[in-house]
Amino acid sequence: MRTPPEQPIPSRIVVCRDCCCGTPKVPGVDHAQQSARLAENAPVRISDCLGVCEHANVIVVQPSAAGRAAGGRPVWLGLVNDPEATEDIITWVRAGGPGVAPCPDVLDLYTFTPPRRAR
Repeated sequence: MRTPPEQPIPSRIVVCRDCCCGTPKVPGVDHAQQSARLAENAPVRISDCLGVCEHANVIVVQPSAAGRAAGGRPVWLGLVNDPEATEDIITWVRAGGPGVAPCPDVLDLYTFTPPRRAR
């Protein structure tokens, strides 16, 4: 019996949804829709507080296996509070994400380096 080829591990997305992210503290955002839209395109993990509330809503794009092999590292995105930013993230993840596809210039507006305690 032949074993099917393994599927490559895609980029994964961590969505913060706790004390500030995903709550009415960030008004005008359909948090459930944002999470669902991301999950349509990549594996998504909903996290408790990531400890960087000043950047709510926080999304972390983790590299795929190929991206890690190419030196890709997790990319932290903050203030992701509009559908266009969510779509830009989806486009990047579909293209391969960190280490495989360059981060779109528009997402530079959202990237930040988390403090050591948050990593």
